Amino acid sequence: MSKQQHPYDRYYDSLELALVSKVEEFEVLGYGKATVESLWLYLTKKKWRKPNQDVMLFELVNDVLTVKPGEYMSFETVEAYRSPNWFTEVNENELNELLRPKK
Repeated sequence: MSKQQHPYDRYYDSLELALVSKVEEFEVLGYGKATVESLWLYLTKKKWRKPNQDVMLFELVNDVLTVKPGEYMSFETVEAYRSPNWFTEVNENELNELLRPKK
């Protein structure tokens, strides 16, 4: 889960089966990169940006089970662009070696 506490974090254990079910659904549909953790991150950072103090558990379950693959994948794409540069630890010689055309 994320480092910052989200008001709905207390429901994580209760929602875990719904999260697993949704991830399995994504796998069946061909979205194999989905994980429970990344789905939870999507929900807390995007779908539940403005938490409701009086939220009911069934509302959260509904939110999990109605996540559309396109919405989730768009979020994942944006998050990937926000991530740090993958090549920061690779020096210039190593990068040139990786990108050198094969003979």
